Amino acid sequence: MAQPVRIEPDLQFVKELQAVGGESLKKCYQCATCSVACPISPASNPYPRKEMVWASWGMRDKLLNNVDIWLCHNCGTCSDLCPRGAKPGDLLAALRNMAYQRLTKPSIVGKWMSSPKYLPILFGIPAVLWAVVWMIMASVNGTVIPEGTIVFGKLFPGDFTIDPIFIVTFFSMVGIFWKGTRNLIASFKPEGKTLVLGKTKHWILHLVDVLREEILTHSKFKDCGDDRSDRKVGHMAVFYSFIILMIVTAIVAAGHWGGKVIPAIALHTPMPLLFPVKILANIGAIMLVVGLAILTHRRRQQDPEKTRSNYYDWYLLNVIWFVTLTGIGAQLFRLADIAPVAYFVYYLHLVSVWMLFAYLPWSKLGHLVYRTAALTYVRMMGRR
Repeated sequence: MAQPVRIEPDLQFVKELQAVGGESLKKCYQCATCSVACPISPASNPYPRKEMVWASWGMRDKLLNNVDIWLCHNCGTCSDLCPRGAKPGDLLAALRNMAYQRLTKPSIVGKWMSSPKYLPILFGIPAVLWAVVWMIMASVNGTVIPEGTIVFGKLFPGDFTIDPIFIVTFFSMVGIFWKGTRNLIASFKPEGKTLVLGKTKHWILHLVDVLREEILTHSKFKDCGDDRSDRKVGHMAVFYSFIILMIVTAIVAAGHWGGKVIPAIALHTPMPLLFPVKILANIGAIMLVVGLAILTHRRRQQDPEKTRSNYYDWYLLNVIWFVTLTGIGAQLFRLADIAPVAYFVYYLHLVSVWMLFAYLPWSKLGHLVYRTAALTYVRMMGRR
């Protein structure tokens, strides 16, 4: 005879879950339509029905240590077909939002990311940082706005300000992600089996397969029935624009620092508009605008009540818009030779880029790392 299991509901957790996007949880009456309707839910221990049960009972640890919350791609099929309007897909998204805060330290940043009242702090940190740099360089140059041709390096020299600050920021982000991913993998507790994770080389092989078969192609959109939707187009445009701009940044950095050793490969900024690297950068910027416009339009077409309340999603979208528009604006005002505006917009661009990268492990964009880790993990379990 099976032994009874004592369950102690965590009511505070239920309230927190409802506050970050799971407000429709109580409408669920366990018909299992969601698990039947989901096109990518596994036959064994399917989601999201079991997650709805656990959430109703406030089973915090069981939910946040559950690999399946990372496998959902939130296509919305389960929410659309739910006869009670319980929105299981939104619940899983809310659980991921809570997991970001738990996985990454310091947890105070995750708290700041969860509410608009902390936005002044998130913005203020980089705003003060780059303002201090501006004031220091203004004292060195003897003027707040450098005279002559607009060159952003006059105010924010790459060698002494931008490169050191962003190198520290980038590797700090990587370190936080590394620790967070290790915490994530360690937290998974597969039902009914003991998992032997295997050697590092096996992890690498499975990771390569996940990147090749799922991440780079966004193949799950096809499995979810979203293969031709604006959602996939928007995500792909943003995803590959980031890759293009990352390549451009790497080329510029290599040309700048490598050019000090090998003058023949030196790159000097600002580059002419018809220079190949500049053309590639502008293509990436255009793709980013298109992708963001599609995703913003799509989100505005969703349930207005959900759209107003889901600050976590809007935060990321708005920060990327801020990065994009200030980057494009800085270039346009530089070409128009409006120095005060150009330098100020570039300052805002540095603030927004720092916000994007420094807070990345706590933002929704962190799912790119954590979902990839979860997909790799389930492949190690022999499950696709």
